[in-house]
Amino acid sequence: MAAIGAQVPLRCRPRPAIVRRNSQQPVWLFDLDNTLHDCSQHIFQAIDRNMTEAVMDTLQVDVDTANYLRKRYWKKYGATVIGMVRHHGVDSDEFLARAHDFDPAPLVHSEAGLAKKLELLKGRKILLTNAPRDYAHQVLKTLRILPHFESLWSINEMTLQGRIKPKPSIALMKQVLARVGAPAQRVVLVEDTLRNLKAARQLGMRTVHVFHPGTPFTGLHRGRSPYVDIRINRVGELLTGRHALSSL
Repeated sequence: MAAIGAQVPLRCRPRPAIVRRNSQQPVWLFDLDNTLHDCSQHIFQAIDRNMTEAVMDTLQVDVDTANYLRKRYWKKYGATVIGMVRHHGVDSDEFLARAHDFDPAPLVHSEAGLAKKLELLKGRKILLTNAPRDYAHQVLKTLRILPHFESLWSINEMTLQGRIKPKPSIALMKQVLARVGAPAQRVVLVEDTLRNLKAARQLGMRTVHVFHPGTPFTGLHRGRSPYVDIRINRVGELLTGRHALSSL
């Protein structure tokens, strides 16, 4: 995978790079929103508002129609942009940029000491998010955790055979495993979205559910799903013995 800040995006590499690093260290695949930071209120509201306006401007429709399409495509495809591309032929990068055209810095909230906790967490760390690249980069910088990630895979890079295939695509997850060059059992997906964790488990990855009660991405689940290894409320809990994935 290309390092964060590299000029060549992942989808432009000639062949998937098989990285043969220390095969004994875990590879942590971190989601972004509601995993590394809490965006269940202000940021999601800003994204929803901007995305509705982007649909309005692109399709020249009223706010009610735009809201309907935004929600419909999200439920059907897992990302509004996929429906906009498939049904209306929009440019995905331009649409995503328009939908995230705001400064996230004043809206970002995370647990205390997140940078230090990531530093203490042993293993390689990669961001795997369905959010667009520029937005993800800004959030990591705001959180001051950008240096802790060796690479970033955003929805801009999640294109397979000409179609956007974000999480929970099994094809995407297979490509991720090929790129990181580690056996599935040593790769851990840390996520707030259960359907993404389920897809990872199908390929043999380990799974960590970051639980945010009441958000549309988590749902009000009691107990732990069978495809979830551990359930936590904060990333820092990965450092405690009670939550350690001891078999990694």
